[in-house]
Amino acid sequence: MNQRYSVTPIGFVRSCFKEKFAIPRQPQLAPAARGVLEMVSPFDQGDAVQGLEQVSHVWLLFLFHEALEEKPRLKVRPPRLGGNQSMGVFATRATHRPNGIGQSVVKLEKVEAGRLWLSGIDLLDGTPVLDVKPYVPYADIIANASNGMAAGAPGLIPVSWDESALSQARENALRLGEPLVELIEQCLAQDPRPAYQVPAPERRYGAQFWDLDVRWHYPRPGHICVLEVVAAAS
Repeated sequence: MNQRYSVTPIGFVRSCFKEKFAIPRQPQLAPAARGVLEMVSPFDQGDAVQGLEQVSHVWLLFLFHEALEEKPRLKVRPPRLGGNQSMGVFATRATHRPNGIGQSVVKLEKVEAGRLWLSGIDLLDGTPVLDVKPYVPYADIIANASNGMAAGAPGLIPVSWDESALSQARENALRLGEPLVELIEQCLAQDPRPAYQVPAPERRYGAQFWDLDVRWHYPRPGHICVLEVVAAAS
């Protein structure tokens, strides 16, 4: 049976992540990662979120809008496995989905008519959201669940700062009203580079958080040093 269905976003995320590089590979790994789900009509009315103020976390169903593909993939190469090992697409959470659908459980910080304020997100700015569902602890926590490929959270690596970069981050944190230092440390500690890539000390990496370019390098294996936090090029 070949049936087609159409879906329409109920809103779009305004996120601290302006590009895919350095976004945590799962939600909740960077609690300082914040954003706002801005609803579209008719869901931008208070009636649509009535009662949600009693909920601490929500599931977001969304589209990987920058990874949509016409030809389905049966196998993918998960970053967690180094990008060199193929797995069946349904055994992974890779962005290359048959219908481009992702899901994340995020913390609900504040509820307003037409807006949900979120933290612990792993969503790119502009992500279309298809649905919001309340997290239900007694049903959503499975005590004896297992996953042989992802038994625990990824290991973290130390993050240090060039003195001037830390000063830049603190100044911009005040301007933005955001926990910028924590956001950068939480994201970089997960080592966003591809697992198969061996970084040279002289190589610089960069990613955009909010309206800022953050640049860092690996002065020695298993260690990151933030070099600068500057205004992103327009």
